[in-house]
Amino acid sequence: MAKRERVVRMSVELPLWRALAGYRVLTTLYALAIFANGYHKFERPWVGVGYLSVLTVWNFATLPRVANAAACTKRFLAVDLTVVLTGILLTPVADVDAQHVDGPTLPTIAAAGAVIAFAIKGGWRWAGFASSLVAVANIVERAHPTRDTFHNVILVWIASIGIGYIVEVARASEATLARALEIEAATRERERLARDIHDSVLQVLAMVQRRGTALGGEAAELGRLAGEQEVALRTLVSSGLVPPTRASEDFEDGAVVRVVEVDDEPGERGETDLRSLLARHAGSKVSFAEPGAPVLLPPLAARELAAAVSAALDNVRMHAGELAQAWILVEDWGDEVIVTVRDDGPGIPAGRLDQAEGEGRMGVALSIRGRLRDLGGTAELISVPGQGTEVELKVPRGKAGRHG
Repeated sequence: MAKRERVVRMSVELPLWRALAGYRVLTTLYALAIFANGYHKFERPWVGVGYLSVLTVWNFATLPRVANAAACTKRFLAVDLTVVLTGILLTPVADVDAQHVDGPTLPTIAAAGAVIAFAIKGGWRWAGFASSLVAVANIVERAHPTRDTFHNVILVWIASIGIGYIVEVARASEATLARALEIEAATRERERLARDIHDSVLQVLAMVQRRGTALGGEAAELGRLAGEQEVALRTLVSSGLVPPTRASEDFEDGAVVRVVEVDDEPGERGETDLRSLLARHAGSKVSFAEPGAPVLLPPLAARELAAAVSAALDNVRMHAGELAQAWILVEDWGDEVIVTVRDDGPGIPAGRLDQAEGEGRMGVALSIRGRLRDLGGTAELISVPGQGTEVELKVPRGKAGRHG
């Protein structure tokens, strides 16, 4: 089954882009009004007329470019900033006295529009870069910069960086909100499934177990199997049946939240929820504990880690006995994923693993440690005779996708 995807737009950036479009329109009209009011003071008014004509056409024609982050490309930002810088540097050409009088430049406050676009698109670092270029252009334009010149330059610089920082905080908040919505949706779905299944399937399985045990013989075996399936189904219901995954994206598509229904076998470019691969081991002899949110790993890393867990459970069944209980615990620490497999069996005698490797039995060495080593992770085995065995598997996220 192919992976399905739908896009839910829940971005606080969109109002900022709309505000920027309005700002560009209003400041363009303001620049035209300022130039018309001081037209008679310009030594070469035709330079101002030519530049403001280009600026007006450019700002109105490119309004769709500042509608969202996807449309506002790096190439557009570069050209937009060039238009503004050109206007600032042309000011003394149109008005020689501009180098000595602390008056407005040809684009006036419209120059800040290009800087704000950088801030909304790329955050405070991009804003600092663009505002620094505008500051240099303003200082060069003034042959003798005054205190007001430096004041205006610093004001634009601080304001643009502040806007960029706010945008980055907003994007982080969106990611947090998406995760919270995911947990809430998963919890509600889990509760609904629990109610429906408890009222039907689980009650039937429990009845079969009781009647089979009472009848004995082959019916007792059927009752035992029904009891195991009841435990497995209860575990599956409590784990939530793998809820949708939401991932926030802030770059070319803007700040959107993508809702992805993750399949057991996704494409190599997607991510797999490790919980969906490990939940199938849950049963009457195996307890499964997981986080409430998806534990996403590259498909190869998720499959290899799940295979290592399967190998650890095989060892439990082979060496700890049929009555041994096992526990699987999944922990997501952000930079790494830890899966612990523990049993209450007799434990492994000291030196037994080395002896097994010497005899050519490489289950732990290859099936578990070898897989984790290929993923850039580690596998630690702790066993005390009479107190069971614990296998701790660690996979760092930064390396999980680079191996294999």
